Amino acid sequence: MASAVITGSSRGLGRAIALRFARDGYDIAVNYHSNEQQAETVAARAREHGVEAVVVGADVSAYDAAERLVETAADAFGGVDHLVNNAGIDQHVYTESLSPEDFDRVSDVNVNSAFNCTKAALGYLRESADEPSVVNLSSILAFTGAPIECHYAASKGALVSLTKSHARDFAPEIRVNAIAPGHIETDMTADRTEAEKQEELAAIPRDRYGQPEDIAEAAAYLRDAGFVTGETLHVNGGERME
Repeated sequence: MASAVITGSSRGLGRAIALRFARDGYDIAVNYHSNEQQAETVAARAREHGVEAVVVGADVSAYDAAERLVETAADAFGGVDHLVNNAGIDQHVYTESLSPEDFDRVSDVNVNSAFNCTKAALGYLRESADEPSVVNLSSILAFTGAPIECHYAASKGALVSLTKSHARDFAPEIRVNAIAPGHIETDMTADRTEAEKQEELAAIPRDRYGQPEDIAEAAAYLRDAGFVTGETLHVNGGERME
């Protein structure tokens, strides 16, 4: 049975991706940073699909923690076949109020974690017989910019560049792609006021927020899309069209 490591998978998009992969028959490493109980709940749900699931607490912005996550999954499953770099944090702060430390922290979590986990998993992915893949979670804000969260937008733009570079670097053995979600309903967006929600919805032709399952569907597609690499899949209800 093939396996997948999904970072930041105790909640939100990562949780939905982990459960979708489990439904598709993949053993799952559920990663969390601060809430072990949430991660254990996701793992229990995953096991209902007849797969194995391990829970690993790790701040993957640090390389040694990322390496421990990957090694734990490899020991449990006999290898790592797919990696989803989903771990991320957001913060609504204008530049004049943004500290250099906060800028660095967002970059550490959103970008460095993807590099760390990919580097740690690289040897296992190259040994995989399951069309190995890496999926990085970027954002629509990487392409539109964001005045109140420039550090978040910058970090997500860096993930797009990292995706293209790794896709070329690891070809032909490993495919590397990204997803750029639009406005998705998660606990990270729960602080929106009603006025903010109406303004956002007015810009989305589908006239609804995305759901975590919409992103999980995209991740499953990129996991299986054998002739797709170096691409960013935009999942935003038509908010940004090319």
